[in-house]
Amino acid sequence: MKSLLIIRHAKSSWDSSVLNDFDRPLNDRGKKDAPEMAQRLTEKNITIDAFVASPAKRAKKTAEFFIEKFKRDKKEIIFIPSLYHAPVEIFNQVVSGLNDAHNSVAIFSHNPGITSFVNSLTDVKLDNMPTCSVFAVTAETNSWSNFFSVKKEFWFFDYPRSI
Repeated sequence: MKSLLIIRHAKSSWDSSVLNDFDRPLNDRGKKDAPEMAQRLTEKNITIDAFVASPAKRAKKTAEFFIEKFKRDKKEIIFIPSLYHAPVEIFNQVVSGLNDAHNSVAIFSHNPGITSFVNSLTDVKLDNMPTCSVFAVTAETNSWSNFFSVKKEFWFFDYPRSI
C-alpha cells in the first residue's frame, strides 16, 4: 500500500514588496502552524518515508519544520523545481516517478495547483487547500507508477484551524 500526504506550504509573508514570489518567507503564523501540523501527524503515529518539496522558500521551510518533527535530516528533502506552482499533470509525473521503496510520501507545494491535484484523487472535493493543510490518500499498490490506475481512498484532511 502507498500513502500520499499532500501539504500546502504554511502561511507566507507579504511584508516585502521587493521579494519575488519564489523567495517569500513564512510569516509568524506559518512558523507556528508548520511544526504544530507536523506534531499532529506524529501524534497519529503517521510515518513518512520521503519528503518531496517545491524549492520555493515557503514550501522549503514548511518541509523543514515537518522533517525536524519527524527527527530526520533536512538533507533528506527532495526538491523538485517543477512543483513550484505546478499544475495537476506535474503532480502526476512527480508521484508516478517516486521511488517504490517509499511507502509513505509527503509532497509540499502551492495553490492553485495543489487544490486541483487533491480534487483529482478521490470523491472528496475541497474549495481550497488552506495554508499548511494536509490531504492524505492511500492506494492499494506496490508501485507509484501504478498509483493513478488504482482506486485511491481518502484517508484524512487536517488544517491548522480545524481544532
